[in-house]
Amino acid sequence: MSVLIAGAGPVGLSAACVLAEAGVPVTVLEAEPRLPENPRASTFQPPTLDLLDRFGAAAQLIGMGRIARKVQYRDRADWVAELDFGVLAGETKHPYRVQCEQYRLNQVLAARVPGVRYGAEVTGVEQDADGVTVTVNGREKLRAAWLIGADGGRSRVREAVGIRLEGFTWPERFLVASTPFDFAQSFPGLADVSYFADREEWFFLLRVRDVWRAMFPTRPEESEAQILSDAAIERRLQRVHARPGRYEVAHRTLYSVHQRVAESYRRGRVFLAGDAAHLNNPLGGMGMNGGIHDAFNLAGKLAAVMRGEAPAEELERYERQRRPVALEYVNRITIANKRNLEMSDAGEQQRWRAELAQAMSDRAAEKDYMLRISMIASLRKYECA
Repeated sequence: MSVLIAGAGPVGLSAACVLAEAGVPVTVLEAEPRLPENPRASTFQPPTLDLLDRFGAAAQLIGMGRIARKVQYRDRADWVAELDFGVLAGETKHPYRVQCEQYRLNQVLAARVPGVRYGAEVTGVEQDADGVTVTVNGREKLRAAWLIGADGGRSRVREAVGIRLEGFTWPERFLVASTPFDFAQSFPGLADVSYFADREEWFFLLRVRDVWRAMFPTRPEESEAQILSDAAIERRLQRVHARPGRYEVAHRTLYSVHQRVAESYRRGRVFLAGDAAHLNNPLGGMGMNGGIHDAFNLAGKLAAVMRGEAPAEELERYERQRRPVALEYVNRITIANKRNLEMSDAGEQQRWRAELAQAMSDRAAEKDYMLRISMIASLRKYECA
């Protein structure tokens, strides 16, 4: 009995590592000819690092990335609220975030999985009581006991089994521009993770090892060409910090922004995980992390069932434990993060700032806040479902 996984991203490869460690034969099918090396997600939350520590990957990420011990909320004037992940000491082995491009994790995990096939696009899925037949590249048929669709927001697996992705898409898109300019020289005490509230145009600064990544909302009427133009990116970066000369831009990406969750995480012998199962806006760094949490949860259950250590009913707990996290936790927090940064209502703004002030002045309140934004709370809340 074997498992097929569609998608060699952090979610699919994490699941493959868990299964391979348990001695379960697994093959990962990746449509691209090689591991993609685009930056995309770059935040690893404390409980994610705890999980990845199992394969020695957390230490490698730390070596390739940057430890972020604090998070800040600011405005364009002089308001600053700062919270410390150190309050989570005792709750996690990693009381901090690590900022590192996700493709570096893919490289670490892929080295542990012998069965990764590149240029292998899933084009069809059929299943019966005994297993799943996957069509690759329109012609080759592969047979397995189970299939995990970890093939992203446009999942062919999800489409093939007819699972709807419910929710909505924001009218604006998010622009990410990476620059080697050191914003910490211009903002005294700037944390490596800093959100700047502004009802006109908020922005978010995040530092990885070699560059700062700046994220901005864009207007719905702006075309992709306009948004990604040198002039438009320069204008936005100059509004963050006006400086003589032009900014060097190392990378630019434009994202559509969704808040969507699959109506089901399972159909028969097919499971969904990561972006194939849920999409959310990136404010808070929860999307990739939630997907990795999906992977460890699901792969652990599959391994136990396939080794005869748990009944088949154990697999029903996967959706009960993971889907509510996306619906009730990640969606709610990431939507609130966006609205807090762009709010124009003075009363709502005062309420948000009062919440942060309370967290800064009371250690118990700070710990509760950090348990939520680090995703430790969501893992604990649903682990017994």
